[in-house]
Amino acid sequence: MSGHCNIVEDKKVYDLPNKILLMGNPNVGKSVIFSALTGVHVMSSNYAGTTVSYTKAKIKLGVQEYQLIDVPGTYSLTPTSEAEIVASSFMNSGAKAVICVLDATNLTRNLNLAFEIMAYNIPVVFALNLIDIAKRKGMIINQKVLEKELGAPVINTVAVKGEGLEELKDKLTGIIESKANPESCARKCADCKTQHVELQKSQKEIWQKSEQITKKCVTSSDENLKFIDKLGQKMVNPMPGIPIALLIIIVSLGLIVGGGKALRTVFFLPLVNGLIVPFFVNIISGFGLPELINNILIGEYGIFVIGFEWPFALLLPYVMLFYIVFTFLEDCGVMPRMAILFDGIMSKMGVQGGSLISLMMGYGCAVPAIIGTRNATTRKERIIITAMVCFAVPCISQSAALISLLASQSIILLIAMFLLSFLVIYIVGLVTGRLIEGKVEPIIIEVPNLLIPEKKAYFKKLLIRLKEFLVEAEGPMIIAIVIAAIFKETGLLDIMANALEPLLSGLLGLPKEAVIFLLLGIIRREMAVIPLLSMELTMLQIFVGGVVSLLYLPCVSVFGVISKELGTKIAVMIGVGTFTTAMLIGTIINFIGQIIF
Repeated sequence: MSGHCNIVEDKKVYDLPNKILLMGNPNVGKSVIFSALTGVHVMSSNYAGTTVSYTKAKIKLGVQEYQLIDVPGTYSLTPTSEAEIVASSFMNSGAKAVICVLDATNLTRNLNLAFEIMAYNIPVVFALNLIDIAKRKGMIINQKVLEKELGAPVINTVAVKGEGLEELKDKLTGIIESKANPESCARKCADCKTQHVELQKSQKEIWQKSEQITKKCVTSSDENLKFIDKLGQKMVNPMPGIPIALLIIIVSLGLIVGGGKALRTVFFLPLVNGLIVPFFVNIISGFGLPELINNILIGEYGIFVIGFEWPFALLLPYVMLFYIVFTFLEDCGVMPRMAILFDGIMSKMGVQGGSLISLMMGYGCAVPAIIGTRNATTRKERIIITAMVCFAVPCISQSAALISLLASQSIILLIAMFLLSFLVIYIVGLVTGRLIEGKVEPIIIEVPNLLIPEKKAYFKKLLIRLKEFLVEAEGPMIIAIVIAAIFKETGLLDIMANALEPLLSGLLGLPKEAVIFLLLGIIRREMAVIPLLSMELTMLQIFVGGVVSLLYLPCVSVFGVISKELGTKIAVMIGVGTFTTAMLIGTIINFIGQIIF
């Protein structure tokens, strides 16, 4: 097995000679199987739409090497959404074989896609995944009967535990070797697409056939339902779903804020400021470097001072706890249930409830949240969600910085900040939903099984996310720190401060030295918050600074993604909108605060 992974949109991949397609409905465990078969880890979650582009990696079967393609999950090959277009294009280009992953807990729905795939005359092997969850729910599936009805091999698998995957590889090797040239057969089959069209004309018949097969091979009983399954069913109802959802949110915030503050105070700050920073300061001080270089390295904005303190002592405690909580919630199946509960609120903003998942992803990072909007049914919905994320959804780094800034002063300020964030998100959704022409097509929200995450997969994903934070946050942060140090030492910072004093002091009520947060915030949003931590500010100034940084310009990387996904015009409009909103709301809060206090 090989380890090269490529998540791109290169149309040449359709012409790869030795490709095997990994297909199935959303949230059936395709990405877990892909990781297990190739040794290449891709992010998988317990909700639909994790894979929004394709992923490819090498896999060796016998002596032959193939390219395994993890195709985006779809319910159909009718090309109406971006994921369906990609899936349909792969099927039309032909393949050596297809691994079709079926959800054992929802077989009828999964068989609909299975029949469409089989119409292409490409060898298929079925992986009947989540068989352990099906057994937990009291379902018994006759594998032999299902195999006979489908006319293709069916392998029981529990992907997260690696069960059945070796047998899956053996069957895959067998069906490829038994058919001399399936790819040319697929391409020469002039009526393949015609068959596909005929299938789409008879969706009712396909569904009826799927139900008949399910009745033949599945026996089930609700009598032995576990508590977790009963809870999962109840959580999609307003009562007790909404109280449970609110309780989860409150407990999660308590763990992140309280636990992060404790970790920061007891462990990270003493470690960084008591050991690491003094160690480097002592070493570099002994080199006798020129004053400018020395100040850039260990001065007020020194790389070896705040370069350690900001990401590790101030952000990492909160980031670590956020990912511990967030990863658990997404893997246990809570997030899609929240999407159903809040569908009514989302629909008023012109988007469907499933888009709540993209919004929640934005609290991790805006980039995957924006890319995740590819699952939306219309361009209008993509723009609305992107605008909502960019205007007032703080990423985990920015959230950590805001918690560091506000929680130490007053928990009320922190709560007010996030309430303001929710209000702005709602208003942006309402406004953009009415300004942008078009309609949002309704979509079925996938409700996954409620389960306890598998330990190995959970900790692996957690470590990957923490590593990504350290790699992706530290690089731009060091660049920002170098820029700040150079501006400070050359006097450019003072020139900017004097030029922007009417805005900073006159409108926002901040000291002119706060110009640094406007400068650094262009690179990364959390950098608009962190400089405020070292300034002597009043409670009002802290809140105004926090609000402006919350609503400030998106990161440079986010601008790039918006331009690629939706166009430069949309990116510029969002940039102008966020900056204007930040200054306007910051000014209003400052004036109201001065009147009250």
